Amino acid sequence: MDELGPFYTRLAKRKNSLTVFNPYREPFKLANLQRYLELVFAQSGPRVMLVGEAPGFKGCRLTGIPFSSGRLFSDIQHPFLKALASQIELDPSDLSHENTASIVWNYLSGKSIVPLFWNAFPFHPHPSRVQKKNRAPNRLEQEEGMSYLTELVDLYQPEYIAGLGRKGADSVQKMFPQRSVAYIRHPSYGGKQDFIQGMELLLHQTRL
Repeated sequence: MDELGPFYTRLAKRKNSLTVFNPYREPFKLANLQRYLELVFAQSGPRVMLVGEAPGFKGCRLTGIPFSSGRLFSDIQHPFLKALASQIELDPSDLSHENTASIVWNYLSGKSIVPLFWNAFPFHPHPSRVQKKNRAPNRLEQEEGMSYLTELVDLYQPEYIAGLGRKGADSVQKMFPQRSVAYIRHPSYGGKQDFIQGMELLLHQTRL
C-alpha cells in the first residue's frame, strides 16, 4: 500500500525517550503493523475505526499491532487473526497475555468485520526508566498522536468511528468536532459488559 509509505516512515523515525518507547523503530514490529493494516484495508463492507488510548507493555509494544498480544494469535481462533498470524513475526521469548486484547477479540469472534484499531498516542508511554509499566499519555503526547490519527483517518476514510475509553474518544472528537464520535467504555477495570453494550450499539448502526 504505497499511500501508507510516508505514514510508516514517520512512525519509525520517532525517537525513544526515558518515558516513551517506540515499537516501530524495530523493523519486524513495523512490518507487523503493515500486514495488519493491509488486511484491514482489504476488507469489504462498512469501515469502522476504534481508537484507544495508547499501547500497553504486554500488548502492542511487543507486537506492533494495536489491541493485540503475542498470546492472542494462539488463544483466539478468529479467521482474521489466523490469516494475520501467518504473515507476522513475534518474539517467541515474550508471548504475553493482554487482557484487554483478549476481551476485544473474543467479542469480535462472532462478527463479520474487524475494525481498524489505533491509539490516540501510538507509542508506549511509561514512567521514567520503568519499561514494564503503563501510564496515560499526557496532553502533549495526545497532541502529537493527533497527527498520526488524522493521517490514518484520511487514508482509511472510516464511515463509523468510536473511542475506546475517554481519551480515545476525546482525541477523535477534538480532531473532528463536526463528526459524531461514539464513546465506548474501555473493557478493563470491570468495564467488559459496558464495552460489549457499546460495541453492540455501534455495530447495530452498521448493520453488521
